[in-house]
Amino acid sequence: MLEIELFNPSQLGPGVGFSHAAAAGPLVMLGGQVACDSSGRVLAPGDIVGQFRVAIANVATALEAAGSSPPQALKLTYFVTDVGAYRANLTAIGEAYREVFGRHYPAASLFEVSALFAPDAMVEIECLAVRRAT
Repeated sequence: MLEIELFNPSQLGPGVGFSHAAAAGPLVMLGGQVACDSSGRVLAPGDIVGQFRVAIANVATALEAAGSSPPQALKLTYFVTDVGAYRANLTAIGEAYREVFGRHYPAASLFEVSALFAPDAMVEIECLAVRRAT
């Protein structure tokens, strides 16, 4: 049986009732990452680009904690509260994405949802990745 490891890097908000990342063997799964700082406060309220920029950076932080990195991502799932605002800001969101993931474009899905758990959050990103070879 594979050992399951849980990761909660100090740079991300406290994991209360969840872990930011879980790994078993070569697989890494992230819990949804929002635009929060280490205290758990959502940054850039009302700014979908600002929130995307922080959330995608938080994805990279969680991946690194679990022994992975953006180039090892297999799948990203985006949850947004306003798909119209997301579409209207695709250029800026794409720039923020490439700052973290470069030109690595794994499989992805995007869903509009009525709300996220953090009331000020507009973007939440999940990720499935593999660990770096050792």
